[in-house]
Amino acid sequence: MSLPAFPVKKILVLLILLVVPGSVYYLLKAKGENRYRPLAIYGPKQPASTFHTKRGKQIRDTLYHQIRDFTLLDQNGNSAKFPADSSQITVVNFFFSRCPTFCSNMNSEMARVAKINNGNRLLRFLSISVDPEYDRPEVLKEYSKKYGSENEKWDFLTGDKELIYSLAKEDFLVDAFRDTTKAVNFIHSPMIILVDSKKRIRGYYDSTGGNDKMNLLTDEIRVLIAEELRNVKDR
Repeated sequence: MSLPAFPVKKILVLLILLVVPGSVYYLLKAKGENRYRPLAIYGPKQPASTFHTKRGKQIRDTLYHQIRDFTLLDQNGNSAKFPADSSQITVVNFFFSRCPTFCSNMNSEMARVAKINNGNRLLRFLSISVDPEYDRPEVLKEYSKKYGSENEKWDFLTGDKELIYSLAKEDFLVDAFRDTTKAVNFIHSPMIILVDSKKRIRGYYDSTGGNDKMNLLTDEIRVLIAEELRNVKDR
């Protein structure tokens, strides 16, 4: 008696859904600290007017802070939209190419994390310039050559200055503004920001904090991927 045939694609998706969360749990547990729990959701929140049921009880839903949709220009002069894909996790930082302090180290740390996750279609990396008047697409294209080969889904963005500063402050909840005491300087956060597919902030990681912070980012990207896959499975 012949067994029924199953499409290869469905079998692969099922394997990912079953194997990846368990593998993530093992990897995190093996490091001596179990961080396999939902990541925090950052930013202001408020009660919703809707409810969901859990174990027979009605629980009020929560409205969490979300990053607005926006469009900037990438290093190739093309429009780059956020979100580009409703299923993607995004890793974001703010920098500028003439930065005399920590930007080079910050993008080196981004490059390390991007390289580890190269080829992962669930992930996207965005580096947004806080000096867009100087950091035009051609400048960013040259600048990105040091890092771009680490991940094909890493874009360096520029655009309207007021929009970028507003996004930093109001959406990503970090500092970004011109330092008027110096000719060429901008004050901006050293944080690398993890955003889920629902456009919610799930983590801040200090790029000046050394390997521990970037290892934590790498671990929590895996946790968030497992969470996203579970959510897909539960739909």
